[in-house]
Amino acid sequence: MNKEHEPAIAPERSPTVSVIIPTYNRSKTLGDAMASVLSQSWTDIELIVVDDGSMEDVEPIVLGFHDPRVKFFRRPKNGGAGAARNSGIALARGSFIAFHDSDDLWLPGKLERQMQLMATLGPAYGVVTGPKILYGRDQKFSFGAGKAAVAPDPATRLVVGGDTLQHLLMDNRISLQNTLFRRNCYPGDVWFDPVARANEDWEFAVRVARNTDIYEDTIPVVLGFMSADSISRNKRRECTGLIRILKKNKDVLALYPYQHALLRLDLAHYMHKFGKRRRAIGFLASALRLYPGCVSALGFMVARWGKGRFAKAWQAIALPRRRRQV
Repeated sequence: MNKEHEPAIAPERSPTVSVIIPTYNRSKTLGDAMASVLSQSWTDIELIVVDDGSMEDVEPIVLGFHDPRVKFFRRPKNGGAGAARNSGIALARGSFIAFHDSDDLWLPGKLERQMQLMATLGPAYGVVTGPKILYGRDQKFSFGAGKAAVAPDPATRLVVGGDTLQHLLMDNRISLQNTLFRRNCYPGDVWFDPVARANEDWEFAVRVARNTDIYEDTIPVVLGFMSADSISRNKRRECTGLIRILKKNKDVLALYPYQHALLRLDLAHYMHKFGKRRRAIGFLASALRLYPGCVSALGFMVARWGKGRFAKAWQAIALPRRRRQV
């Protein structure tokens, strides 16, 4: 047959949603996490599993699904969840991006519900998120077997028409596996700061809120499980994430001195806990300069640092700030 008359081969159609799962040494839970995505009622997806340099061989688990929607990519070196997600975004072909964690489960209907919300809300909203049912801790941040919570707490959800950026500077409402993003809600493929090995979702939430509207639903869409190696329990990595928020959002923080001061108070507390007392005092002093009203917390911090008997008083002050661990 003359090549001029050969039938044209239609290009492969892009899926509507690209789902990205970063994984590192999670061979025991990865298969269940993938199954919870592939069994969703919204089927027009691609599932990109990014192995972040695992010491375990997870490729047989991924390819064992024999599903053409599944793609596997291995990073040669571990770079953290943020870097792995960036690798997945660079490969994604969908108009929408969703993330999942390799040790959690999407609830049935998660993706369909959020796609329907996107259609109802319209293009002004680039992000739809919701809570999860979290096993391993309770609403008071007490950890252990048999404990459960809805996180983040729906009682303090983002309000339509409210100051979303101000809210997010005090309380991270975006847990990535709970969320659906329009692909164009943020420019480029590097969404997450690879330097931040924890709180990278919070740091990104602050930046994305400057680009698009965010809607927070009240219906849980994920089952989450606290494990011994959960990133959100690594306080040193959380501290690095907080510092990155300060460094990358200076212009916005200048507009919100109270929220800026609270972030610095958090860092003062962390630095003292890590034995870096000079840096702790520096962050405390800078918080007071930014917002002198923070002096009301000074007595509690000094008591916490100096005498153990005041620990409960400090915990009462600190507890509302812990909502950001989602």
